[in-house]
Amino acid sequence: MNTNQYYVYIMASKKNGTLYIGVTNNIVRRVYEHRNGLIEGFTNKYGVKILVYYEVHSEINEALIREKQLKKWNRQWKIDLIEKENKDWQDLYESIC
Repeated sequence: MNTNQYYVYIMASKKNGTLYIGVTNNIVRRVYEHRNGLIEGFTNKYGVKILVYYEVHSEINEALIREKQLKKWNRQWKIDLIEKENKDWQDLYESIC
């Protein structure tokens, strides 16, 4: 039995700003790394530090498939997904700690 959890998450620079989609098995650590600029690359370059959406999967393959699916979506679909769960684009980081 697999007791691990995998997270597909969306980070934003601000409401309707730059979006980043990722997958991790430790969302608290991963978002902390993004927020504090500990990861070189896209999120650091564009100031993407706000956790605006996440979902939990029990299988890594499910999470990876979902991440790829979301990355292919057009921008408006991603915004609609975020706003369905988080209308005001609140930073969800504190709620997961």
